[in-house]
Amino acid sequence: MSFILVAVLVLGAIGLVAAVVLYVCSKKFAVKEDPRIADVAALLPQANCGGCGFPGCGGLADALVKGADAGTLDGLFCPVGGQDVMGKVADLLGMAMANSEPMVAVVRCNGTCEHRPKIAEYSGLRTCTAMHACGAGETACGFGCLGCGDCVAACQFGAITINNETGLPEVDEDKCTSCGACVKACPRKIIELRKKGPKGRRVYVSCVNKDKGPVAMKACKTACIGCGKCEKECPFGAITVTNNLSYIDPDKCRLCRKCEKVCPTHAIVAVNFPASKPRPVAEESKDDGENVEQIKTEA
Repeated sequence: MSFILVAVLVLGAIGLVAAVVLYVCSKKFAVKEDPRIADVAALLPQANCGGCGFPGCGGLADALVKGADAGTLDGLFCPVGGQDVMGKVADLLGMAMANSEPMVAVVRCNGTCEHRPKIAEYSGLRTCTAMHACGAGETACGFGCLGCGDCVAACQFGAITINNETGLPEVDEDKCTSCGACVKACPRKIIELRKKGPKGRRVYVSCVNKDKGPVAMKACKTACIGCGKCEKECPFGAITVTNNLSYIDPDKCRLCRKCEKVCPTHAIVAVNFPASKPRPVAEESKDDGENVEQIKTEA
């Protein structure tokens, strides 16, 4: 009986000493958290999507408070909460928040099943990452969308779906929060966050193929061939051609759509514009035929 009593007393003493040590350490090494961090975090949507550049809403809240103390909130923005949430945060911290133009995810590939036929059959793990690691995929284009839906799985807001007819992902603008998860998930970097544009209108090159013109056109009928016609046509210097690929700068683009009209492969797309009058069939066929002949001649 005495052995049991001694053991109990010894364990009790050890527990008491440990409790005292822990209490002293908690007081000595305590880190005081600014109460504003919790208040800011409560205003954030708690999506923890990482679109703000921080691992979660708590990290953004901490950065916002520190930014307020430094006198600026530049570069800090919650894409999910948008301008409304950031306005509330700015009011809470007594800061002014600059207006940020809404962004939206854009799929820069127009290589549908019709334009980019399959030349092989993939039977491995059905993910874009796995297929990309194995090579070009099931088509001759080593730059285009693989259609396995990694972006769909990454989106927490149900804003992306795969169109069964085209085999390409489609973005629902009303659901997209521009968190950037789909951008990170795409192994071929065909998804880009671009300015939503006035009335949701925007113009961009729906291709990321960097092969030379004839090679790109052989793989996909709507590929950018780097001919430079759009660059020459743009009166605002918004288009540049690098590595056989055109790119439209959304900050310089004035949505005149002149580039769209001169693109021989229709790689440039305009979204949410009123329907334009169709070109005469004979004229369109003649132009496309001349462009194709020019490409073959250059090859």
